[in-house]
Amino acid sequence: MRKRLTPRAPLPVIGPADDAQSLYHQMRPFLEWMRVRNYSEQTVEHRETHLRGFIAWCDERGVTRPQEVTRPILERYQRYLFLYRKANGEALSGRSQHMRLVPVKLWFRWLVKQNRILSNPAADIDMPRVEKRLPKHILSADEAERILNVPDVTSAQGIRDRAILETFYSTGIRRTELTQLHVHDVDPDRGTVMVREGKGKRDRLIPIGDRALAWIAKYLNEVRPQIAAASDDGTLFLTVLGDTIDPRSLGQMVSEYIKASGVNKSGSCHLFRHTMATLMLENGADVRFVQVMLGHAQLTSTQIYTQVAIRALKEIHTATHPARLERGGQQDQIDAVKPVRLLQRVYGKAAIDVTAVSDARKNPEER
Repeated sequence: MRKRLTPRAPLPVIGPADDAQSLYHQMRPFLEWMRVRNYSEQTVEHRETHLRGFIAWCDERGVTRPQEVTRPILERYQRYLFLYRKANGEALSGRSQHMRLVPVKLWFRWLVKQNRILSNPAADIDMPRVEKRLPKHILSADEAERILNVPDVTSAQGIRDRAILETFYSTGIRRTELTQLHVHDVDPDRGTVMVREGKGKRDRLIPIGDRALAWIAKYLNEVRPQIAAASDDGTLFLTVLGDTIDPRSLGQMVSEYIKASGVNKSGSCHLFRHTMATLMLENGADVRFVQVMLGHAQLTSTQIYTQVAIRALKEIHTATHPARLERGGQQDQIDAVKPVRLLQRVYGKAAIDVTAVSDARKNPEER
């Protein structure tokens, strides 16, 4: 992984700066323990952000040491998260509340194991339920093409940006994974991309389309040699100064292209991930193959896309619902197996028995 080119500025101390037993100073060894255990830096920073929020909340209420944190205090913090309103007036979702509480629970469990406190006040805290939300927006194939055509490919930056967008659309990789790609991770002969240390520090080899490979090749031949610095470490996509692209800057760039395209859908890099998975399922891909593409550890994470791959369900509805139009004065004959095949494609073959459904249709009196 390419190292951070500009180290993050030191964050201020929260609470008593000279008290080694304060919440803040007890957080530092926990974060270092995570790094020693080979947690990704992104995970460490994510947990530090939410722990700092909790410590600042405690400091405002005169609670400065872990021993002073009790279960009622944690319940008050949980209620604070429930009542909190963002700048736009929206409440935190159940998922957001859950994400802020998990680091606190893990931290206090660690404090007990390290004998820094006697008991764990967070042990029996009831966590908020996490909503099972569908992706907010999914692009159609035509909308995706409109966005891909926005970059000015007569310029060096436009060629790079088109190659980035094509890679997102073809592979569905995460933005952090894309910023960590190296030149040799792309194999044009096999048509594959090696994603190294993706989420959960898992490697995966995934296919990439010919068109995306063509734009990457154009970028490598015409653009990258001009912007690569003398200390080039092989990172695939670079800024105009030859540095690694920051994931947040990448997200802003993609978001601006989406707005410039005129497509009235919000999103950024992850929008292409949602779109890739949904369109593959609608075109007949098995959900298990999409799981491999996305790098999901659990199939349940991928199955959410079966709920937005609506085309197969729409075909089933059209073929089976009694309130449908008659053609030529005679109602269409329904093939009993076709809807079942579509269901199998979406939910898996093991869930539906074609023979049983076909026999039931032929012998309705036996049902």
